[in-house]
Amino acid sequence: MSENEKIMEVGKIKLDLTCYPGEDYYCDGAVEDELLDIVKNYAAVEYPRIIEERKSWPVLYHLSPLRENIVEWIPMEGAKVLEVGSGCGAITGALARKAKQVAAVDLSKKRSLINAYRHSDCDNVTIHVGNFKDVEPQLPVDFDFILLIGVFEYGQSYMDTDRPFEEFLKIIMKHLAPNGRVVIAIENKYGLKYFAGCKEDHLGTWFSGIENYADGGGVRTFSRQGLEKIFAACGIEDYSFYYPYPDYKFMTTLYSDRRLPGKGELSNNFRNYDRERMDLFNEKYAFDGIAEDNLFPIFSNSYEVVIGRGFPIQYTRYSNDRAPQYQIKTEISAGAQGETIVKKLPLCNEAVEHIKGIEAAYRKLAERYEGGKIQVNKCSLHEEEDRVWDSFEYVQGRPLTELLDERLERDDIEGFHALFREYVERIGYHAECPAADFDMIFSNIMVQDDTWTVIDYEWTYDKAIDPKELAFRAIYCYLLEDEKRNKLNVDLILNSLGMSEADMDDCRVQERKFQRQVTGRSKSMSELYAWMGAPTINPWDCLEREKQKLVPRKVQIYEDCGGGFSEEKSYFVPEAYLNDEDVELQLTVDGNVQMLRIDPAMEACIVSIEEMTFNGKDVPIQSKAVFTTNGKLLKSSSGVIFATSDPNLSVNVAGLERKPLNVLSARMKVVILPPAVAEDVTASMKRWM
Repeated sequence: MSENEKIMEVGKIKLDLTCYPGEDYYCDGAVEDELLDIVKNYAAVEYPRIIEERKSWPVLYHLSPLRENIVEWIPMEGAKVLEVGSGCGAITGALARKAKQVAAVDLSKKRSLINAYRHSDCDNVTIHVGNFKDVEPQLPVDFDFILLIGVFEYGQSYMDTDRPFEEFLKIIMKHLAPNGRVVIAIENKYGLKYFAGCKEDHLGTWFSGIENYADGGGVRTFSRQGLEKIFAACGIEDYSFYYPYPDYKFMTTLYSDRRLPGKGELSNNFRNYDRERMDLFNEKYAFDGIAEDNLFPIFSNSYEVVIGRGFPIQYTRYSNDRAPQYQIKTEISAGAQGETIVKKLPLCNEAVEHIKGIEAAYRKLAERYEGGKIQVNKCSLHEEEDRVWDSFEYVQGRPLTELLDERLERDDIEGFHALFREYVERIGYHAECPAADFDMIFSNIMVQDDTWTVIDYEWTYDKAIDPKELAFRAIYCYLLEDEKRNKLNVDLILNSLGMSEADMDDCRVQERKFQRQVTGRSKSMSELYAWMGAPTINPWDCLEREKQKLVPRKVQIYEDCGGGFSEEKSYFVPEAYLNDEDVELQLTVDGNVQMLRIDPAMEACIVSIEEMTFNGKDVPIQSKAVFTTNGKLLKSSSGVIFATSDPNLSVNVAGLERKPLNVLSARMKVVILPPAVAEDVTASMKRWM
């Protein structure tokens, strides 16, 4: 390769091929061709539409703008940045916008081309193509930031030593400027999602990290303590842990040791777009207990570690899963005097007016509720050159959601309704005023003693809204967030609001319009998941099916000679089941027997009676005088559905022509059902009938 061929330009980006071995040793094949075609022919603003059209995990993973959240919060203005393992450029664009100079390194030329075409208008990026071991000696030693986003776990691939991760980190550290920082984003091997049934992200196997990678493999993720051991071996003492939620790939919220999640905050846990998962337990409930016991740093799904001086930022929540004009972030940080600072900032130019509108909303709501029992968190608008943001007071207290949940948990239903009535009364103050917060949900109200404060009111409209509509929406959102809340008698709540079915239908229409306003033409991540998420396996259904295979099927016969049925006067019919479903019976019945009961199985099932005769004549199973059952008899057929583990068919043989010795013959098909399915089917039949 000539000197001229070693430097390639794509738009304003430079690709340095000096260390390129001549072929890509890592390639995803046709997927990368598809991505290259997209970035060559479409602008970034079209990516959301393309993601929806393709319904492809790789397209979503590589092109979603939410991937940038993991670095967007880091202040690096004017910095010199090294990105190791830049791949298809999921975060390169964010780094280019924030930093003065970006050097990226990636082994794959195809991926580097995708990155280059995607960010071809960036004049401050150079992509070095080749193995890091070959590129590293040529890199300068004055980087302010070195980023290893989804890279550190591949340390064994970079370094062929006994302690690859320690050696990899030591080499990385040599390229830092004084006071520089290394940023590592990596999965936690003990992340709660892996216990709950997600496959290990890199190997695609269940419980690999939890089992300490017993089967080997070229990838290693770590617990917090495991990472700290590596840092200690490298002589690193200054570092800070941050916790991306739900993970670092599509982070929507960033927590820190100074601001850990509280109970009820972690409910967005299903993100298995790429491969199926099991659903072993409810992660939200597990996270609630973990938050209460302050164990989140152990079970966070991912870590983001800053080696070097930390940042004052304690918490960031991203709302960029929206239409551009509403894309903002909420940030909590520590001030110079130790005070807590709360800000809302626009994430793009289109959202600047929305930020300005929040301060106007504060003034309108504060005026409306003056003299009432609702406080509005004070908002101040700040404008400095090209920067705009809102600042808020940090409000102490507990979310109203938490107080309502407490009453439900102790079955204090009257207490719940009393608190709800108080909520309706407080938000309804000066209801005629043309200023209303449409998002007056319980989680947006902080309660301390008798002070109720609205902390988030970005969806305030210049019109009066009936308080019962706001209350309906609050209950609607409250129930959607947690299935345990379904114990509520919603009819009582709705009756207390005096809402008709037509009123509720109108509210649902308004909610759909509101959601479409917020998300615009693009689908939210939750909508994308419902649309293209991988299957979720219920292991309990699988276990039930396996149990059924292990337990021999048997038919039990009861005879009543006038004293009723009893276990003593019952017997089992060996070999009644010809296979898993087909049953054949040939029963000898004494002339003294008045009732004969057949139990076709010992669990919920559906039974199809193909033939039943008594002394060669058909048994009239549609006649209640002759045939009864504790199941649900289908009138249009000879089928019976049982939602019980004790199904039975009873024949009044006294009502048939008997002899001293009789023969009852039957052929049946028996299909075992999961109890929940059987109950749903029978309930549906009752409603239909």
